[in-house]
Amino acid sequence: MIEQVVVDDSVRALRPDFAVLVMAAHGLRNGPGDAESASWLSAAAHTANPDDPHVLAWREAYRAFGARPNRTRPSVDALLRRADSLPSINRVVDAYNAVSVEYALPIGGEDLDRYIGPARLTVATGEESFEDAEPPAPGEVIWRDDEGVTCRRWNWRQCVRTRITEDTRNALFLLERLEPYPLERLHAAGEALATRLRAISPEVEIEGRLLKA
Repeated sequence: MIEQVVVDDSVRALRPDFAVLVMAAHGLRNGPGDAESASWLSAAAHTANPDDPHVLAWREAYRAFGARPNRTRPSVDALLRRADSLPSINRVVDAYNAVSVEYALPIGGEDLDRYIGPARLTVATGEESFEDAEPPAPGEVIWRDDEGVTCRRWNWRQCVRTRITEDTRNALFLLERLEPYPLERLHAAGEALATRLRAISPEVEIEGRLLKA
């Protein structure tokens, strides 16, 4: 899958500084949130900085395609604002939420086995489907597969179909970066996520690929 992930030229034109570290984890053994995953969230909360320059860059990106970031916040903005009260979802979701907060980085987590075709980041035409919810507006940046939209407004709201659950065995992670966020920090976040995934599932197989302009 990760070799087939595509960032459309229309998105690159909008933000030529965009890069995404795509990671796939195969052979996960997920489970309910526990004391260890709760400790990851708690530790990350102590480092949370809602005014990180990366958050500001994402707000600007949202404005560029017509979204109002104070109304529909980039995922990292929303997480950082409530970092001290994040609920535990399951071990894998707790892991990537903790890394997202610690590194001030939007991270999407998807169930690979629920995908129909490869993940694509593109600009919506307005004709796409988003389950039973409101479809994206024309010009909105979206992640999608062959079935429909998997995440609206770049990283604002994920669909239910591809969410990571306790039954997820193979997962896709999208770590998204804009300038001035250093690529070295992006890779460090990827390593931190891989470390937590191995703590959950010691035999997990992880591969990664960086896509950038």
